[in-house]
Amino acid sequence: MINAAAKQRTFFVRHIALPQDHGSWVFLLSPLLIGLFAAGAWSLASGLLVIAALAAFLIRQPMSIAIKALSGRRPRRDLTPARFWVSLYGLVGLAALAGLVYLGFGYLLYLAIPGLGVFIWHLLLISRRAERRQIGVEIVGSGVLALAAPAALWVGEGSPNPQGWLLFALVWLQSAASIVYAYLRLDQRVLAEAPDLRARLSMGRRALLYTTFNAGFVAALALSNLVTTWLILPYLLQWLESLWGALYRPAVGYKPTRIGVRQLIVSSLFTVIFILAWNAT
Repeated sequence: MINAAAKQRTFFVRHIALPQDHGSWVFLLSPLLIGLFAAGAWSLASGLLVIAALAAFLIRQPMSIAIKALSGRRPRRDLTPARFWVSLYGLVGLAALAGLVYLGFGYLLYLAIPGLGVFIWHLLLISRRAERRQIGVEIVGSGVLALAAPAALWVGEGSPNPQGWLLFALVWLQSAASIVYAYLRLDQRVLAEAPDLRARLSMGRRALLYTTFNAGFVAALALSNLVTTWLILPYLLQWLESLWGALYRPAVGYKPTRIGVRQLIVSSLFTVIFILAWNAT
């Protein structure tokens, strides 16, 4: 019994089994939920897709730990639990993918190709100790996760509806803007005091450009009758949040947790409003 308990402690290490950057969950769950609700129908294939997506998302953490252990950044003892979770997530993900292929959704495998490339890129950065504050990698990575939206739509509808690519673009634009805004807030928190309006505008220019473009792009789609007018609302929410954070209330002295919680709330509201708006008649 002692050996069994020791083995359990060896394998079930929380920081190896689960991602520690909790805010990253929204970049998977938001597009996945949006795609599932946009399809309007759930099936066995939908469940298999959710399992495959979660497995692919979760495998990143133990794989990263393994690379760090092999490169001397973490103790070698972390290799054993890392290998266990990589194997577990890998087997579960492959089983779910096999089920999707069996049900006739083999074309979804094409969506995994960019994901594999970005994953390898991420692991190379870890091996070189250069993975921190890589905003470009995070934006590209969020694009990979945004592919869950069209995948969920296609599985629910039973065919690769071209509208899935529009859904992908809309979701990725939001994710990219959210990442840029989060970096702005983190940069603001280390300031000694709130800067003047001109400096705030300079710091927040990129975040404001992203959210303004998003709102304008969706408005143009609505005017062209390509999407419902209600879809402007979630992007308007994100735009107002960026104005508030960039110009009115810089995050001077804020703890990262406080910034992360607010980001999670805004992203969750965006997801709910998007789902309601997309399905509005």
